[in-house]
Amino acid sequence: MTWYLHNTAQEFTEDMIGDAFGMVYIITHTPTGKKYVGKKFFTKAKTRQVKGKKKRSRVASDWLTYWGSNKELQEEVKKNGEEQYTREILHLCKSRSECSYYETFEIFSRHALLSEAYYNQWVSCKIRKDHLIKL
Repeated sequence: MTWYLHNTAQEFTEDMIGDAFGMVYIITHTPTGKKYVGKKFFTKAKTRQVKGKKKRSRVASDWLTYWGSNKELQEEVKKNGEEQYTREILHLCKSRSECSYYETFEIFSRHALLSEAYYNQWVSCKIRKDHLIKL
C-alpha cells in the first residue's frame, strides 16, 4: 500500500523525503469514511556496540508499511484488507517538535477526539516554542 500527498493523486516515495524528519498523516477507511490522524518519523534511533562503546545512529523506520498506533485501526486493516484504506501525508516536517505541533493541530482542528468519525482516542503533546522558531 502506498502513501499519497494530501489532495493529490501523487504517490510519495523515499526519494521525496529530502530534509524532512517525519510526517503527519491521515488514514481513511474508504467505505465508512472513518479516519485516523497520526505522525511518523522517517528514521529511528539505533544503538550498537563498536569496540566496546555504544554508538548511536539513525536508521530507516518502517514508515512505508506503517498503519498507525491505534489498535482498533490495525485490527480492521488486517481484517478488511489494505486496499480499503487510503494513506495521505498532510504535512512533511523538519523536526520532532514540528511533527508534534501539526499532529496536535490536525487532531484539535478536526475535533477528532469528540467525533466517532475518527479512530483517535487520545493526544499527548510536549513542544518547545524555540524548537519551532528555529525552523
